[in-house]
Amino acid sequence: MKFRYSEWQDGGDKGDLTFDELMKLFNQLLLHTNGDVPEALRWLTELDNDHRLFDQQDGMGFDDFLDWLKKKGYVEEYNDILSLTHKGSRRIRQDALEEIFTSLKKKGPGQHESPFTGQGIERLSETKPYKFGDQASNIDFSATINNAIKREGLDDFNLKEEDFEVYETEHLTSCATVLMLDISHSMILYGEDRITPAKKVALALSEMILTRFPKDNLDVLVFGDRAMEVELAQIPMIAVGPYHTNTKDALELAQRILKRKRNVNKQIFMVTDGKPSAIFQDGGLYKNPYGMDRRIMNQTLNQARACRKNNITLTTFMVARDPWLIDFVQQLTEVCKGRAYYSSLNQLGEYIFVDYIRNRKQRFR
Repeated sequence: MKFRYSEWQDGGDKGDLTFDELMKLFNQLLLHTNGDVPEALRWLTELDNDHRLFDQQDGMGFDDFLDWLKKKGYVEEYNDILSLTHKGSRRIRQDALEEIFTSLKKKGPGQHESPFTGQGIERLSETKPYKFGDQASNIDFSATINNAIKREGLDDFNLKEEDFEVYETEHLTSCATVLMLDISHSMILYGEDRITPAKKVALALSEMILTRFPKDNLDVLVFGDRAMEVELAQIPMIAVGPYHTNTKDALELAQRILKRKRNVNKQIFMVTDGKPSAIFQDGGLYKNPYGMDRRIMNQTLNQARACRKNNITLTTFMVARDPWLIDFVQQLTEVCKGRAYYSSLNQLGEYIFVDYIRNRKQRFR
């Protein structure tokens, strides 16, 4: 291995960043500020003061960047208040998708076809003899006519059923996914930001499905004291609260969502850093943040069993190594015959995306 050395330039100038590069940085700040545009711009100003992000000599200052954001339609101003537009939310999803797939160590996702052949929408180059039920649109006319000529010759040309050949078609699966994000207080406890990487994964996953797999479905829900659905455009605004962890409510809501879907495969991805600590009971919230409360555990595990009964794959991504969490996830995985991963925060996207692609290659009977 060769190294090239050059003279050290103290306080290297960062002012050669392009608007697109500044936009990627701005999007990161938006995730950290839960979509608060003025706050993200204030952070950007502080970074510029410390690291000279803008090149004033070439006329590209902070005001130019802000004007560019407005001109491109990423932010809008109403009554002197700046806010993120739908186009801006889409740009955040695109940047998140690009960042995660750039870091993937495994082969890219392609179109995630299944290894099975059958009725489908993707035509292959291989052909097979026609069988009753094959679609007429998939007939290989060249091969069919050639078979008839070989059998009878040109003078007595006629077509028979055995002459027909059709193109093989690839069986493309469809998948409905619910991504569950833990927003309990522990997701920002002890100074460690666990919610921002989780939001980035949700953004990237939604962009991948919207652009590459439009027949798939993705729903996102958050869970603290209770579970609730979140619109895709609201993902950057997700914030952690002073909540407990009601995993049971989240699994119930996820199953209700998936029951409405007609996709072949159904799965739940759960990103969490803590054991269940709350359930609804007797018209109120029963909570116990200490240890493994058997009442909470039993009702949560019952929902995991329901997932298995309904052929819903449950995959848990742990972003912490709390012994209570590991113990719970082991029981959860055993009950639902699912999968579980411990993921460092910078690998969360890689694990989820690789698993998502793999899940779509399965065909459930």
